Amino acid sequence: MKLHEHQSKEIFARYNIPTPRGRVAYDAETARDIAKQLNAPVVVKAQVLVGGRGKAGGVKLAKTPDEAEQYAKNILGMEIKGLPVRKVLIDPAVPNKAEIYLGIVVDRNQDAPVMMASSAGGVEIEVVAHETPEKIKRQTIDPVLGLQAFQARALGYDIGLDKKLVPEFAKIALALYRVFVETDASLVEINPLFISTQDTLVAADGKLVIDDSALDRHPNFEALRDLDEENDAEREARMAGLSFVKLDGNIGCMVNGAGLAMATMDVIKFYGGEPANFLDIGGGAKSDKVAAALRIILADPNVKAILLNIFGGITRGDEVARGIVEALSQVKTDVPMVARIVGTNAEEGRQILASANMQTATSLEQGARMAVEIAKSRS
Repeated sequence: MKLHEHQSKEIFARYNIPTPRGRVAYDAETARDIAKQLNAPVVVKAQVLVGGRGKAGGVKLAKTPDEAEQYAKNILGMEIKGLPVRKVLIDPAVPNKAEIYLGIVVDRNQDAPVMMASSAGGVEIEVVAHETPEKIKRQTIDPVLGLQAFQARALGYDIGLDKKLVPEFAKIALALYRVFVETDASLVEINPLFISTQDTLVAADGKLVIDDSALDRHPNFEALRDLDEENDAEREARMAGLSFVKLDGNIGCMVNGAGLAMATMDVIKFYGGEPANFLDIGGGAKSDKVAAALRIILADPNVKAILLNIFGGITRGDEVARGIVEALSQVKTDVPMVARIVGTNAEEGRQILASANMQTATSLEQGARMAVEIAKSRS
């Protein structure tokens, strides 16, 4: 789950990371009032969960409250990379002489977090990595020991900071690692971290991505979710407790188990098809959850065929079959479906589906071939 800049910076501030104390406005008049109260030049920043806001015109420096109002009026309601801007952050402008990047991400090759810093702040880190990779300095963090003070100081020296700023930089880096661990983040970054004209460090922007699998440990984060980021299908899947990711293909997939779902998509690709989604109904899904899953798949107009691959362990084959029949009674469709059910009560499940005139397969390979052929014939 991604957090907005203002939400991320509010969390940073709790860990004593210096941030501008701005406020959020949902209309231009409020933006003007905030700028007037701050009594200084302000930055009007679109709050939307994509990069490239500045290039799209979503970040403006306003010298007066009237300018802040006009910029807010222009930014609110605009779309940036397909997402609507519904609020703006009014931050006091920070006079600065340099910009730094500081972030932490999970490096799956090393099975450890990695802290990265760069003297080329204010630019997307992917651009820096592509154009000037030598400017990115790294420290691998031992997951047991955590980030050490000497590592934080080393990063500061590696990016060429004045030695007077290294202690403050290290303090911010250590605090950022605490944010990373205690929020169960998969990514946290400050970009840019300003070196102000007063020779202090200020987190002018913030990004925080929370691991969805850890949200049960942070129920307070649910209120921070931006529903605009999710499409309708992903939102419905989350509400139903389903793991769903929309893809660009035309063969809908409904599978119980993440590993089996990945294998199913691989076999579809092997036989020349393109999966339309990843969808895992879970290990003990009942008919109501299966019905919800099928409704989500059928809502995609690109789907030309559906492959259901069910291994009956905890999930009973007859329960899944009843869910499919129930869904079909609720959502009328002419999309052909191929079902492969094995394991617990598989025979009962196949009989239920056969009575509903659904095609069945005895193996994943056979089912995938059938689904691919159907999809191609209907494209």
